[in-house]
Amino acid sequence: MLYRLAKIVSAPVLRLLWPTEVTGAEHVPGSGPAILASNHLSVLDSTFLPIVLPRQVRFVAKAEYFTGNPVTAAWMRATGQISIDRQSPSSAQDMLDAAARVLDDGELFGIYPEGTRSPDGRLYRGKVGVAWLALATGAPVIPVAMSGTDAVLPIGASLPKLGRVGVRIGKPLTFSGSQTSARDRRQVTDEIMAAIQELSGQEYVSSYAHSSSLDK
Repeated sequence: MLYRLAKIVSAPVLRLLWPTEVTGAEHVPGSGPAILASNHLSVLDSTFLPIVLPRQVRFVAKAEYFTGNPVTAAWMRATGQISIDRQSPSSAQDMLDAAARVLDDGELFGIYPEGTRSPDGRLYRGKVGVAWLALATGAPVIPVAMSGTDAVLPIGASLPKLGRVGVRIGKPLTFSGSQTSARDRRQVTDEIMAAIQELSGQEYVSSYAHSSSLDK
């Protein structure tokens, strides 16, 4: 109920100030679990993707967002985001376990396989957590390409600019293999990143993006 209320109030304002073009929304199932695997250009990606879909999308967010600015904390709770302590040695597995519970409950989970925002607009090598999640739960992976969010709120900026946002959603992908196999995890991740690149048209970088202090 709180999520629906927050969306009803915020979505019209956001789409008025930042017109958002959506293609492929029909690929998101009306019910059941699915993983939305997206490129990551701006912190606003986690705002604009959910507002264009009728179903709630759950993301993992660092614990500081829930204890710092009261407005941000209230928004995180209202939109059902999951708090994770990124300083914990087990944070990566904690995130995957939390995501698996979301999927087991038949919900949508959003993940950024690059692990951090792109520092230069290119698409970086994906980390294998998304593959572990897909193989462990059997949930389909839906590739997503965001565009324009980095121009609206670049890394380091505190106030958004006016601009247009694009959301392109691809067809669901299903995979077979074992989440315990490093080879399977790498192959599945690479296939997911290729699908995201096809949607986004970004230049691909075969190395991992490094987290900046702003992402920590």
